[in-house]
Amino acid sequence: MSGGPGVGVPPDPTPGAPSAMIRRALDLLYDLAGWLAALFMVAILLIILAQIGTRLLGVKFPGGTDYAGYCMAAASFLALAHTFKRGAHIRVELVLQRLPGPARRRVELAVLALAAALCWYFAWYAIRGVRFSWMLGDVSQGQDATPLWIPQSAMALGVVLLAVAVTDHLVRAFLGADPRLGDGPAAEA
Repeated sequence: MSGGPGVGVPPDPTPGAPSAMIRRALDLLYDLAGWLAALFMVAILLIILAQIGTRLLGVKFPGGTDYAGYCMAAASFLALAHTFKRGAHIRVELVLQRLPGPARRRVELAVLALAAALCWYFAWYAIRGVRFSWMLGDVSQGQDATPLWIPQSAMALGVVLLAVAVTDHLVRAFLGADPRLGDGPAAEA
């Protein structure tokens, strides 16, 4: 395990090795999802500004509020894997901090396994929800009548990426990496 900036991250594999390429690809995927989430936040700003502008001009902007809501859901779900990778999710360590090293590691691995299972369960049903909305031709109730599979796809993608990130971390922790995430106080303990 490295003691550098990515505390809790195993040492980088040999450059050019398949595991190094997979590591870079996964890290890039999580970062791209974070950037996409940021773009959806910018889209929210632009939609709100457009609503203000059209209201001042006396022009209607049908569905603006709905679109902002879709962007907010997309930003929230697409950011999940990126924030998980950075160790930025809220984590309660009241029990973990009192456990000795080997017991703590076992509990951390068990919690990661449970988290991965729950993420994949949620991902499965999110994908099913998108599929059913598409098959039924389900549309929003607003003036815009947006096909609901479109905004639901961003949610499903975000949950799938989170499931991949949690599973990735579980496998790395199982193979010997420190199971703690990020560079915060939990990773320094």
